[in-house]
Amino acid sequence: MAQFTVNAQRFDPYKNFKFQVFWVGSTTPVAGVSKVSMLKKTTEVVKHRDGGDPSSSRKSPGRTEFEAITLERGVTHDVDFEQWANKIWNFGSGLGAEVSLKDFRKEIRIVLLNEAGQVAIAYNVYRCWVSEFQSLPDLDANANAVAIQHIKLENEGWERDYSVTEPSEPSFTEP
Repeated sequence: MAQFTVNAQRFDPYKNFKFQVFWVGSTTPVAGVSKVSMLKKTTEVVKHRDGGDPSSSRKSPGRTEFEAITLERGVTHDVDFEQWANKIWNFGSGLGAEVSLKDFRKEIRIVLLNEAGQVAIAYNVYRCWVSEFQSLPDLDANANAVAIQHIKLENEGWERDYSVTEPSEPSFTEP
């Protein structure tokens, strides 16, 4: 079993505003991601009872479902979201060539950083594919906001990367 070292000095939980998303295999974060929806899994409850049991039932775990994950970012010239979404359905590519069955799935890595920008926690998300893509939001000449695009990723599971250990947090020394 892995040995975990605990930073006895850290009392505060990690914040939710410092994170990065990576396509697995890339060392460069996905450009401009400003929001990632929660990682959530739900396991169905299977109820059963024996004929001779009293009126109560027993419970055991059934199928586990992993919720879709949504990534949001400001609209830029980066085409990664759109190109990935086009692998599911590419309009105008011709009969039989609309779907890229060979590589429409990707793995992603979500990294939570501490306040010093050090990797604190990481999750790997497996066999993702784009089920929804919004390239532009509603455009409004009277608004004062960033244009946001998003992709919704179906996935077949995620797990925490336990090889990421708690970082040694920097400390200022007195002059």
